[in-house]
Amino acid sequence: MKSYLKTTEQVYEQAALTPQPALCCVQQARPHLPGLVIPPVMEAMNYGCGSTVHLQDFAEGQRMLYIGVGGGLEALQFAYFARHPGGVVAVDPVAAMREQARRNLQTAAALNDWFEPDFVELVDGSALALPLPDGAIDLVAQNCLFNIFEPDDLLTALQEVRRVLVPGGRLVLSDPIASRPIPPHLQADERLRAMCLSGCLPLEQYLGCIVEAGFGQIDIRARRPYRVLDSARYGLDANLLLESIELAAYNVPVPADGPCIFTGRTAIYTGQEEHFDDRAGHILPVGLPAAVCDKTADKLARLHHSDLVITAPTYHYQGGGCC
Repeated sequence: MKSYLKTTEQVYEQAALTPQPALCCVQQARPHLPGLVIPPVMEAMNYGCGSTVHLQDFAEGQRMLYIGVGGGLEALQFAYFARHPGGVVAVDPVAAMREQARRNLQTAAALNDWFEPDFVELVDGSALALPLPDGAIDLVAQNCLFNIFEPDDLLTALQEVRRVLVPGGRLVLSDPIASRPIPPHLQADERLRAMCLSGCLPLEQYLGCIVEAGFGQIDIRARRPYRVLDSARYGLDANLLLESIELAAYNVPVPADGPCIFTGRTAIYTGQEEHFDDRAGHILPVGLPAAVCDKTADKLARLHHSDLVITAPTYHYQGGGCC
């Protein structure tokens, strides 16, 4: 095992034995799910930087995989939608974390009449070699884990996710990103990497890894400030902002002209006709913003059409666009 992965396991073994709420930081209110009571110990062990729980991702009969179970909170939320034995598989290489999650799920069962602990199957395994067959899973999630991996291992983890997904299945994730490249002296600090502070990639590089793994569509659902690495404490020329992103990556082929990455951009036709047709499959009704991927937005912008308005990324996209 690589040294930094061993350090990561040691950090999270300690976090399983003694909850460390400051290890990561979730920065928005949890979605309210009627009839779901979350044990306080799960909240204290919520080592994430956002949420992977988005209602549009859930459908009846799905089999779901959660990578890096932590205290079990989001696995419990996924089980809220699955509600059958083995509906959620939670993979974690840290035995102490799996055992604590098992206890937390027992506590959750005492608080929620609808929940049975066997709704979540806890499995020993690594994101780099998922213990599942090809095409076995409809929905994969991970929260504040993949950013820890060095780039080669990140690509391996993403390829493993795609391997176990059904065609058209999706990966939903929340991870920190860096506003500029992390300096080498911080990247080499294994404990900072394990704490989700020094392994972050800039957004474009992270998206490039996802596309390289074979995901043909990516929806960026949220982007917000996460932490600041201040210049004095971390030996930097200037403060370095870290952000968190939430996104969905779809197991669909990468189109010949490049991936469809949605960042919240829209195209608006302001002309005299009822609609604008770019002759490439995109019809824009007059006056109404139409969600478009970055690739389509750039193509439309290159037309230099006086009746087309192309808006900037909002980094908030919930579906319904051009692809």
